[in-house]
Amino acid sequence: MLRLAVATDAETLDRIIDPLAERGIEARYVPTTGRAQPLSEPLIEEGFDVGFVYPSRMMEGGVADALLGVPWVNDRAAVLRSRNKAETLARLKRAGVPTPKSVYVSNPAADSELRAAFDRLDPPVVVKPNSTTRGVGIAKAGDLDSFLGICEYLSLVHDYRAVDDRSFLLQEFLPAARDFRAMVVDGEYAGAVERRLPASERAAGRWKHNVHRGAAAVGVDLAPGRRKLAEAAAEALDIEWLGVDLLVAEGRAVVNETNARPTVDSATKYDSGFYDRMAGLIRRTADV
Repeated sequence: MLRLAVATDAETLDRIIDPLAERGIEARYVPTTGRAQPLSEPLIEEGFDVGFVYPSRMMEGGVADALLGVPWVNDRAAVLRSRNKAETLARLKRAGVPTPKSVYVSNPAADSELRAAFDRLDPPVVVKPNSTTRGVGIAKAGDLDSFLGICEYLSLVHDYRAVDDRSFLLQEFLPAARDFRAMVVDGEYAGAVERRLPASERAAGRWKHNVHRGAAAVGVDLAPGRRKLAEAAAEALDIEWLGVDLLVAEGRAVVNETNARPTVDSATKYDSGFYDRMAGLIRRTADV
């Protein structure tokens, strides 16, 4: 049986263990954080043939990569390319994939630069850190003073020398946009969910649709054109296992972000061949 190293013990591992075992692949958790690792010893006693997705923390991932010595379905380069939101948007734009209007800011930026960035978009605008996940740190500014105030807070964080990413994005706000996560496996659309906030939360002014912030992921049948959009995004980024976030408002669909370490949802939310294609991708990565 092919042995797959999985660097997460969250929902994804629980959901993929049995379907992959039925297809001859043993998925096992490999801890990479919260431990003291002698570098002269193996990371884990059992050997592996292939890794699933590169660990989320790059330093620990580098050690795990060196000690395991396996190819990854999504390697370090793929994870970093997707995590860098500005790079993702730039690559998508160059490939002709529609994205929200965006401005990339690298701190320290002068007030004149920030004012010019704000003036390029119609308020309110969305301000988001360039490399966080789960909606962390994303804010909305309706006027210049509010925007500059957010920038000042970001500058305080970026002044800390251990902070590696000192950049953020300024994006157009799409009111009442529907939020979809499409999965692309081995270049092909494999299913989608719509992330929906409860009516009470929307009435309270909530507008972020992240599942980790209370939204529900509801399986949907994505329209063919939007499926092609997700596939085009994966092709432009050259990532074969990818979650693609689509915003749809007033008939306009854009790719907002991507995730090369997407959470696997319940099987009922994907196409019937989802796990067959996943297993095929894993085997091809392992070259068996």
